[in-house]
Amino acid sequence: MIAMSGISKSFNGNKVLEDVQFEVKKGEIHALMGENGAGKSTMMKILTGIYSRDAGEVWVKGEKVEFKNAKEAEEAGIAVIHQELNILPDLTVAENFYLGNEQTFGKSGILKTKEMNRQAEEILSKLGLDIDARTVTRELSVGKQQIIEIAKAVSSNAEVIIMDEPTAALTDREIETLFATVRSLQAQGVSFVYISHRMEEIFAMCDRITILRDGQYVGVRKIKETTFEEIVQMMVGRELGERFPKRSHDIGDVKMKVEGLTHDGFFEDVSFEVRKGEILGIAGLMGAGRTEVIQSIFGYRKLTSGQIFIDGKPVTISNPLQAKKLGIGYVTEDRKSEGLILDFSVRDNMSLTNFDRISQSAIIRKGKENALYDMMSKRLRVRTSGPEQAVKSLSGGNQQKVVIAKWLGIEPDILFLDEPTRGVDVGAKKEIYSIINELAERGVAIVMISSELPEVIGMADRVLVMHEGQLMADIPKEDMTQERIMHFATGGDKVVQA
Repeated sequence: MIAMSGISKSFNGNKVLEDVQFEVKKGEIHALMGENGAGKSTMMKILTGIYSRDAGEVWVKGEKVEFKNAKEAEEAGIAVIHQELNILPDLTVAENFYLGNEQTFGKSGILKTKEMNRQAEEILSKLGLDIDARTVTRELSVGKQQIIEIAKAVSSNAEVIIMDEPTAALTDREIETLFATVRSLQAQGVSFVYISHRMEEIFAMCDRITILRDGQYVGVRKIKETTFEEIVQMMVGRELGERFPKRSHDIGDVKMKVEGLTHDGFFEDVSFEVRKGEILGIAGLMGAGRTEVIQSIFGYRKLTSGQIFIDGKPVTISNPLQAKKLGIGYVTEDRKSEGLILDFSVRDNMSLTNFDRISQSAIIRKGKENALYDMMSKRLRVRTSGPEQAVKSLSGGNQQKVVIAKWLGIEPDILFLDEPTRGVDVGAKKEIYSIINELAERGVAIVMISSELPEVIGMADRVLVMHEGQLMADIPKEDMTQERIMHFATGGDKVVQA
């Protein structure tokens, strides 16, 4: 279906791809994996005509091609579903389907609205989806919006669909629907390129996997004939050892306790405690209220009722500045829009929460700022070309380390981590896990939200499970299983007292 061979590409003399090959067969779900910066996105941009290649050949359905832009690739049957969806939220489902290709009555410019609605619903129905094409898209969940993107690609006769981190913002139920849709299209002969850092999904969904490392082709494997360990070694070029680092430290006294926290419409009567040196996981489906609880403690949202205690003393937190002064840090789940200022340098981003540390008489002292950058970059092994590098040009894993560094600078006693490894490759995940463990060993009380159950089980000492705004269970390490967590996350009998 698609064959790429000898692909090379350089930017400003920096070689990002060298003699890379890639092949996708008809009706195949083919994973493309590699650490952040391995060249996956560049490869796909060359395939779809966004970038020109310096060397190599691209073949589609047996014909040599050289697309000049993404439109030519679409006309050849290649569609891309980006992680940031290309949906216009204030248009209807049908209007999004036919955006740029509207059906009109002759040259009048008057839309054939009923016909577009009918055709859109027919396509959705074939995919097993009961969605009214007249629905304004913003009223749909992210998962349904993503499936609409896929249906839109199918409506334009796409034969190859490239999906970039398709499940990053989906609930488990939405992921199941997405997978069913993909398998249905696969049975009809549609091919998929599946880019994801979630290894469990790769092994559940894909037929073959191609690995890139540092811009070079490492190899291709049939999923049924490989293992997690082999794929990791191919990606990072070394053995990672245990997926989750071992911990050997004592858990101390209660650092923070919350009682009866309620934020009307989001969560109700939530009580828990976290101890010094403890990693407390919070699990649950999207929309369960996990993030809202943490944001409310941090002062980002206003509590309707409830009490917060730190070191046994009641405290009032009305805004994030007060939380910071009490020694609380918060690594947000959305690093690009909430955790970083993408156009700022790495050094400037690390300084954002540390002005009191690097300034004197309200003037930033460059020496202190540079010292902070040097210390944090070395401590967290942030890979940059220097302090002036724009943070937007870093890999996802290094961007995440910058967000963490920003908060480690305040030397927190309590650290909230919301999806700390989202969109991060397996090598960087291991490094972030080690950072979390190091903080716990220093006595920091850590609250970690994660949608990846293996991560929760591998890292947490205890896990709280939430469902529709209620705390359902408090599960100790020895009783954690994916099945037990999902039982409570999907509404199983509540076992914690309100």
